[in-house]
Amino acid sequence: MIGAADLAARLADLQPIGLGPAGTTRLAWTREDAAARAWFERQAAAVGLRAERDPVGNLWAVPDGDGPWWGVGSHLDSVRSGGRHDGALGVAAAFEVAARAAVPLAVISFADEEGARFNTPTLGSRALVGRLDADDALARVDDDGVTMAAALAAAGVDPAGLSGAPERLALLRGFVELHIDQTRDLERAGVPAGVVAALASRMRVEAELTGRADHAGTTRRADRRDALAAAARLVVRADELAATDPGFVVTATRLLVEPGALTTIPSHVALWLDARAPAPETVERWRAALDGFAAQLARSTGVAIELRTAAQSAGVAFDAGIRARLAAACADLGSATDELVCFAGHDAGVLAERVPAGMLFVRNPTGVSHAPEEEVALEDAAVAAEAMLRALEELAR
Repeated sequence: MIGAADLAARLADLQPIGLGPAGTTRLAWTREDAAARAWFERQAAAVGLRAERDPVGNLWAVPDGDGPWWGVGSHLDSVRSGGRHDGALGVAAAFEVAARAAVPLAVISFADEEGARFNTPTLGSRALVGRLDADDALARVDDDGVTMAAALAAAGVDPAGLSGAPERLALLRGFVELHIDQTRDLERAGVPAGVVAALASRMRVEAELTGRADHAGTTRRADRRDALAAAARLVVRADELAATDPGFVVTATRLLVEPGALTTIPSHVALWLDARAPAPETVERWRAALDGFAAQLARSTGVAIELRTAAQSAGVAFDAGIRARLAAACADLGSATDELVCFAGHDAGVLAERVPAGMLFVRNPTGVSHAPEEEVALEDAAVAAEAMLRALEELAR
């Protein structure tokens, strides 16, 4: 049986990487990312796997032979000031499962899953399934003015090679990911682990509002073209349009205001909205209503408003066969519960478009994630890892 001490031993050298007073920060293509890669390579060697890096920077630890294999893993990058288990726990558990499995398994850490540096979430898995706009990604710029192309090159990844990533998909028979629960659903169910049925539909909308800078004290209301006031109305309406559905969540995630002077009416706002619901039709209706409101708001305020879809996923259901085996294994370990719907994006969900895939969640008592307060008991994680091991040994036969 996989135990908490086994996972703690694998995490011991990883969790200090990028850890500071405000939490864990391991952004893609940084020194911290390189240190995590070195940890991955040491883990691979310790369990007798061969460490490789594919054209987009995904890390693979593969058995001898040509494959295909069942894959397990998650990601090692983080958001800024994030928690210590998100992604990392899934990779550590994957190595423990691979070390114990009676069948050959490949461990994968996907590159830039969080997308925190360049706003490129699930970059590595999207490249693997052939769903990455490489030109767009490479041209993106971080807060320091560094392009992704330059960051990749500095990290030893050839930017021109991104289009070659899908060739490695043939190495996978399927994929299973272990991840912390980012809600309190498993805590409420009173079980350590649970099977994820599907990922919800998601849309990220980027809004650009352009008004006119003017004096905050001398400009009368009728003469104002206040971009920030219009943005505030857009944020409130975006939330109101989702408020009648308890399963629909909308979040204003980022707001950039120019010129930022204390006595000047804002002339420009860049705003990002994140919308998630179980059904893609719900998100599409919300977007259509938001477009209509934005047009009306532009006419009434004199502020030009442009809405663009920055990212979108229709959601995905995980493979029924994998779910059944994971559920049976969880039940045998005393962790039977209803399947979950996940409102976050994950690499397993991207891969599910092309290969059989599944996910297991580990109980998170507070439900907090992407923050230092994120916490799970490794005893619970060990139950999930053991369930994944048992299911994969059956699937790989």
